[in-house]
This record gives sequence, structure tokens and C-alpha cells, in this order.
Amino acid sequence: MNNSLEFPFCGSTLTARASGALWWAEARVLVVSDLHLGKSDRIARRTGAMLPPYETRETLDALASEVESLNPATVICLGDSFDDLAAVDALTDSDVMLITRLQSGRRWVWIEGNHDPGPVEFGGDHLAELSIGPLTFRHIATGEVAEISGHYHPKVRLSVRGRIISRAAFLVDDTKLLVPAFGTYTGGLCTTDPALSGLMGRGAQAILTGKTVTQLPMPRG
Repeated sequence: MNNSLEFPFCGSTLTARASGALWWAEARVLVVSDLHLGKSDRIARRTGAMLPPYETRETLDALASEVESLNPATVICLGDSFDDLAAVDALTDSDVMLITRLQSGRRWVWIEGNHDPGPVEFGGDHLAELSIGPLTFRHIATGEVAEISGHYHPKVRLSVRGRIISRAAFLVDDTKLLVPAFGTYTGGLCTTDPALSGLMGRGAQAILTGKTVTQLPMPRG
């Protein structure tokens, strides 16, 4: 079973993980995007709709698994880590303790997103964007060369044995890399949507997450 896939990007070798995390082994950098912690709380506050409030712990447990497996020197959360700033207050004590434990002994960077545009009361660096070596990390793609971003929650829709399935995916072309959403309750934008088909260059590839990490030309409709 192939649960990761190495690929070149702007002079670096990166690894797409089955979980939707991105690993840069040379720099020992782990990247996750769009955790959307506290989404069920935000939906309850704003709409009254009650969803099972387990997504935060599931997302944090998945992140803990990646951190414990890879032991990164740096973790970069690419924005929308919290579904809104008030969602921070809804975290349980055990959730806060887990985040604190994961941050211990490594650099932790919270990139600002459109859902969480300001700093939260956690340790780590709170930045609009971050450059390490040749790569720049930000929440929303700007078109700059060698940028890694999130925001769009890209997904690929496939027909398998007559059934339509949807898989979260990394999207990569010669200059930009989009990271899929890592959060449990996050939806996604199909690669055939004009927002993605117009953003990604010719020859863009999709790297599908899941039990088997698979690379294919990005479907455009």
C-alpha cells in the first residue's frame, strides 16, 4: 500500500502523505492546512444546527499521529486552523493540552487564514506568511513562484465501478502547490471548478490522498 508519494517542487523534494499532510524531509518541516478546529461549535453558534462535536479531537489526533511519526523540527499550519477566532474558546482542556504537547520542542507556525485572521492564545509564531529556503508558505495563492498554500480544499471526483467518489488532493504545477484540507469536517472544491482550473497551470498534477496515494493529471472537466 502506497501511503506517501515523493515529488519534485521548485528544486525541493516533498512528500504527499496519505493524511493530507505535506512533509519536507530535508528541512524536517511538516505542513498541514485548514484544520478548521471548532467547526461544529461555530455552526451551532451561528445557525443552531447541532453536529457531533468530535471533529476537533479527530483532527488533532490525526495531526498528533503525523508529528509522532515524523518528529518534525517545524510544523506549519497554513491558515484556517480555527473555524473562527471564537472557536478557540470552545476547545476542551484536553484539546489545549494536546496542542501544547505537540508544540513542545519544535517551532510551530500559525499562518493567518481568512477564518482566523488574527493571533490566537497559543504558543508559536503567528505570521501572515513564511519563507524557508526557496519556498514560501501562505494561506491563499498569489501566483508567486515556489509558493505553498491552502484555502481551496481541493478535491478530485472520480468514477469507480460506476460510483462517484471524491478524494482530497494536493495540486501541483511548475510554480505552485495547493495543500488539501486536513480538518475532519472540511468540505472541498472540485478541480473542475473554474477557481481551480483557472488557477493551476497547464500540466498540473493531482496527488490523491487516502489509503493509496495516487498521482494523475489534474481533472479539468
